Amino acid sequence: MKKIFTSVAAIALMFSGTIQAQTKSPKHENSLLWEVSGNGLSKPTYVYGTIHGICPTDYFMAEKTKKAFQKSDKLILEINLSDPIEMAEMQKSGIASEPLSKQLTSEQLSKLDAVLQKNTGLKIKQLDGFTLAAVMGFISMKTFDCETIKSYESDFIDLSKKENKSIGGFETVKKQVNMLANAYTDSELIETVEDFSKAETKKMVEDYKAENLMDVFNDLANEKVMSKNAKKWILDDRNKDWAEAMPEMMKKESLFVAVGVGHLAGEEGVINLLRKAGYKVKPVTK
Repeated sequence: MKKIFTSVAAIALMFSGTIQAQTKSPKHENSLLWEVSGNGLSKPTYVYGTIHGICPTDYFMAEKTKKAFQKSDKLILEINLSDPIEMAEMQKSGIASEPLSKQLTSEQLSKLDAVLQKNTGLKIKQLDGFTLAAVMGFISMKTFDCETIKSYESDFIDLSKKENKSIGGFETVKKQVNMLANAYTDSELIETVEDFSKAETKKMVEDYKAENLMDVFNDLANEKVMSKNAKKWILDDRNKDWAEAMPEMMKKESLFVAVGVGHLAGEEGVINLLRKAGYKVKPVTK
């Protein structure tokens, strides 16, 4: 049951990568790793698109990624998961202030129970003390169809500690919890989890392994899931905040920025925003 406590991170892939289709979105080359240079930078920064959870058999770390990481001075994640305070906050974020059976309507509970049993074999009454986000995170991880899940963020943290690199984060657990609360109603969250499937996750993972950024982007594009309001809170506002924070950070040291792959592409994606800010952003292919 420990996995369920990582509620925010666990569903981050489903939400942070899910976007509304945009016909005018710029197309990007096949790469999960991008180099940011120019505009006065003395050393390049690297931006890497992660998948927040993946089966060990699908996990890979390309040599180009290892080299870029070694060249960088500091690791930046969405949340600094090496910070004990943030980890404690994440644990707390999974525990509901009151049971779900008191928060949700009977119809909502019934829908959630059906999805939970279908994907995990558990009943909602067994998880009554957890938040809706935590339950959704548990279900989303089960769509990867493996007993254990590997985390790129955890591995980057371990590598940073081994190489004595400092670690930072763009935001806090509290901010992500607030983001989800503003992006979706309880009914919308339950409708979203009803769409989770092993087949879709499998295709997404295959595209991710092929480093096909645009296909992953399109795999996760679902207008039923991402309303304009949700897109604003989950993608656009956060991408803008990160792209605005990076220039000052990149002046001081070379960064290795590892964020959900869904944040990279699109008109309002980090790649395009950094280009608009005057930086040269190119794919690292080898």
